[in-house]
Order: sequence, then C-alpha cells, then structure tokens
Amino acid sequence: MKKIRILVVCILAISLSLFAIKYQSQQEKETENLLKQESQQKPYQSIEIPAKLENTPEIILYRKAYTVSYNKENLIPNWVAWKLTAEHSEGEIARTNDFREDKDIPNPRATKEDYRKSGWSRGHMFPAGDAKWDKQAMSESFLFTNICPQDKRLNSGDWNEIEMACRLWAKKYGEIYIVCGPILYNKEHITIGENRVVVPEAFFKVVLRLTPEPEAIGFVCKNVSINKTKQQYVNSVDEIERITGMDFFPLLDDKIEKEVEAKADISKW
Repeated sequence: MKKIRILVVCILAISLSLFAIKYQSQQEKETENLLKQESQQKPYQSIEIPAKLENTPEIILYRKAYTVSYNKENLIPNWVAWKLTAEHSEGEIARTNDFREDKDIPNPRATKEDYRKSGWSRGHMFPAGDAKWDKQAMSESFLFTNICPQDKRLNSGDWNEIEMACRLWAKKYGEIYIVCGPILYNKEHITIGENRVVVPEAFFKVVLRLTPEPEAIGFVCKNVSINKTKQQYVNSVDEIERITGMDFFPLLDDKIEKEVEAKADISKW
C-alpha cells in the first residue's frame, strides 16, 4: 500500500510539473505574440530612429509624440527622436510642468529631488513646445526619461532658439525628422542628486527634411552658459555621428544618406 501511495504521489508530481511547463510555454508564447504585435504597431525602425546602439545600455520607450532610447546607467536618454509636422508645430495645449519620474523604467531613476537645488535646469530633449497639439504628448514630454541636466542659460537661450527654428522649418517644409540627446565627452561625469543623474558635457541635434530636396543639418551645444548664433553651433551629421558613435537616419537610401550627412549649410534652411 505504501509503495502504491508513493507511486501515486510521484505520478501527481510529474503531472503537475508537465502542466507547469506547458502553462509556462503558453505564457511565453502569449508574451512573445504581444511583443510581436507591439513591434508591428510601433516598429523600432522608422526614418527618424537611429540604428540600434552597440555596447550601450538601451531601453526603447515609445511615447505618443516621440521615441526615446534610455540609458539605465546614466539615468538620462541616449537619444530622443520624433517627426515634427506643420500641424504639430503649434497648438492650444498649455504647458503643464508636471515633471515626474518615469515608472516604466527600473529603479534607480531620476526624480524631482535629484534636480532640486542642483544648479542645473531640467532640459527637455523632445520639447514641450512641440507638444502643444495634444494633452498626452504634452504630459509625456515632462517624464524624466526625456530630460537631462542642462545649463539654465543654454536651456532658455540658444537651445530654445534651435527648437523654435525647427518648428519654423516644420511649417515651411511640411515635416522634418529630429534626433537629439546628450554628448558625454569625458570618462567621468558630474552627477546630481542621490540617484547620481549624469550631467552631459554637451548636446547634439540632427534634423532631416526630404522636401523639396533632401537636406540635413546638425548642431552641437556645449552644456555651459554661452550665447552664440545658430550658425556657430552647426555641424554635419557625419561629424555628430563621429562624436556620438551613433548612426542617424539609417533607412535613407545610401546615396542620399551619404550626400546629406556629409555637409551642413544653414542657408539652405
């Protein structure tokens, strides 16, 4: 009788194990299907999205108006990319200023306390000024995954002027494609707050238009209090790729990409 009980217990244990494996397999398939569906709805690659980064922590976050590649080590984005249309270059939605931590990423993550009394402003990569067309887009622009510690004068001055120029170009050409983010020149960086949010040494922005003919232009702004003309910040996309190690606009035809990324002439904008 005892042997029979042991045999029954063993059979039950095996059955439960097989059921658990089957259930786990079903769950994994369902998860995989959901990821495939999400990938189809929000493909990693579209024209404004840089090529996938190598040897750099990268969490891709899809927002209503932009996509961000988030760096969980530096607690700031690697890049933020979006298409800006003429219709989205203006709107009636008021600025919300609801800066907040992004709960879609793991801890530690940037918080309001990290910036408080740090001496650095909360600098948007995707600007709130590009989100006046939609409440959700406006709100999501204040997530800290879209924010970097930025010099106050740069934030409200030259960086803001480049943002406004992009809105004018969107109106002029119908739509443009933008990628911007921090530049980390040094091996060691200033950090702020208990969570040690990295302060970039500079920022880049690259802009592409396809009409009436393909043109691209880039800007590099050091993260310091300074006042220059836009022309003084101009760089070719090729040069910014060299500085950042990123590959911008990889879906462009190779011939067009090579041509537009090699030069930068603000007079053509």
